Amino acid sequence: MKQTLFLFVFLLTSFAYAAEGDLLDVRDSQDDVINVIFDTDIGGDIDDAFALAVIHRLADQGVCNLLGVTLTNENPNVAPFVAAENALYGRPNIPVGAPEHAARNTDRYLSATLAQKIADGSPEFPVPEGFTPEEPIALLRRLLANAPDRSVVMIQVGFSTNLAALLDSPGDDVSPLTGKELVAQKVRLLSIMGGSFAPDPSAKYYVELAEWNIKNDVPAARKLVDEQPTEIVFSGAEVGDAVRMSPTNLKRDYRGPKAKFLRDAFAHWASVAAPNEGLNHRRPTWDITSVLFVLRPEEGREYYRLSEPLDVTFDDKGVTQFAPNPESKRRIFLLDDDAKIRVSEAIVNICSEP
Repeated sequence: MKQTLFLFVFLLTSFAYAAEGDLLDVRDSQDDVINVIFDTDIGGDIDDAFALAVIHRLADQGVCNLLGVTLTNENPNVAPFVAAENALYGRPNIPVGAPEHAARNTDRYLSATLAQKIADGSPEFPVPEGFTPEEPIALLRRLLANAPDRSVVMIQVGFSTNLAALLDSPGDDVSPLTGKELVAQKVRLLSIMGGSFAPDPSAKYYVELAEWNIKNDVPAARKLVDEQPTEIVFSGAEVGDAVRMSPTNLKRDYRGPKAKFLRDAFAHWASVAAPNEGLNHRRPTWDITSVLFVLRPEEGREYYRLSEPLDVTFDDKGVTQFAPNPESKRRIFLLDDDAKIRVSEAIVNICSEP
């Protein structure tokens, strides 16, 4: 209880924006395009699909460049679904890394969305012809080796399986550097949707809860947070839970082919996960906010704030533990009540574009 009270007081009194070298604006200049690698467990929850759409929409605006997508869900429909979404957004050649074995094998909406047909019987959302997923660690190594130094932002919204394994990878024909050396040289920031940082015991995502992304591969999460040589910013479960998707927006605004893809995927997901609500379900925006916060520079938007530097660890069950340390390279996103509407509206405006 004393530790909890301390953390509560600390968070209330220590909110601060990052100083020079702001973690949130990861560009060297305003016109720089952010290179992104997106690592996801897409297939179980629906927010991953929307998070990928946010990356594509911001890429359309010249904000970022999607280098590749790596997966930690072994379901055979995952990679084709991601390839179909990439193609729908005009990027059919984005490489996708899919594992043969992973922590979970879920498909709440993937196959149903891919099975949709148009009048002539052809797929409504086709997978690019000849698409073949790659081995994820080999893909990560190649993408990093080919990127300029300190130019890549990695966004992880699933289990830590791939990124932890990357750190252990040895030098190879692609690069003589180990995975940890590659990451240190090429990556500027790692954004993780994971953990629970709410210090109030009455909160739904109280800090003593083992959050989903962490508890499903605790050894990998512990390794990643301990050994990742770059800055890490965490978007805890309490952040995405505070901003919910808008049913009115889903039902009325998602009309064009790209937006319809998301709406239909949501409907298929809800038919399994929330059958009594359907499109009326107000889903948390866990993965969406994690992407949005990193790719939208903070100045003038005021979507969130950053904590002071923290030591972040996970126990054997995946419960988050953290304490202030000015020398740490780990921070967490903080969401004020008056920012929730701004964040929700930003998601509406980005995802519901045709």
